[in-house]
Amino acid sequence: MNRDQLLRTFAWFRARPVRLRLLKDANRFCTGFTCAVFAAAVGWLAVCRGTAALRLLLICGVPFAVLSVFRRLLNWPRPYEVYGLAPLLKKETQGRSFPSRHVFSICVIGVSMLYLTPPLGIVLLVLAAVLAAVRVVSGVHFLRDVAAGAALGVFSAVAGAALWPL
Repeated sequence: MNRDQLLRTFAWFRARPVRLRLLKDANRFCTGFTCAVFAAAVGWLAVCRGTAALRLLLICGVPFAVLSVFRRLLNWPRPYEVYGLAPLLKKETQGRSFPSRHVFSICVIGVSMLYLTPPLGIVLLVLAAVLAAVRVVSGVHFLRDVAAGAALGVFSAVAGAALWPL
């Protein structure tokens, strides 16, 4: 989104406080639900399938750490920095926009869940699309950031599951 598109989008959300509240709630729900699913999956795997819990932690954790270092090295600015705007979501981070770690995380966990419980994996991937949209329209990420995060998340989960089958 360019600056004018973001300004129009921000105005639309700010015109009705309920819209802005729903946007913030969607962001919170997508991330919170994903964290809860991931924690439950690790716990369930630890109890029922032993080393599968460690494999899930590796599949999701190793690429997350690599992505975090990569983002820090690139240090691309966020839309609100580039356009001089206050984002719709509370965010004070400077740089480290590319790729989106939120979208990466929900995608790597969602695809991993496809291997364990396909319906839950599908739910998480639908929420990934919602979260990607929320992050873009709120001005904290560019479209390229969320697209790259999603692609890397999917790739990481598929590659990880091939290396360490769940």
